[in-house]
Amino acid sequence: MRTTLTLDEDVAALLERIRRTWRATLKQLVNEALGQGLKQMTAPAPRGAPYRTRTVSLGRCLVGDLDDVSEVLAVAEGEDFS
Repeated sequence: MRTTLTLDEDVAALLERIRRTWRATLKQLVNEALGQGLKQMTAPAPRGAPYRTRTVSLGRCLVGDLDDVSEVLAVAEGEDFS
C-alpha cells in the first residue's frame, strides 16, 4: 500500500538515526516500528499482582445500634447516652 506520511521532526530524526545504524530502508524501518507499536497498543495491559488488605480486629462495638446516629455521636463525643 502506498500512502503519504507526515512525521514530526523529532520522530523523523530518530528514524533516520536508527535507519543508518540498522542499515535498513526507511520503508523497512517504518513498517517494523509501526508493526511493533501497533502490537503493543492492541495487547491487553499486563495485570499486576492482586492487592490484598490485611484484616484487623476492631474489637467489640461500643454503641448498641449503629443506625442511631445521635447515639453514635454522643459516644464519640464522650457523652453518656441514655
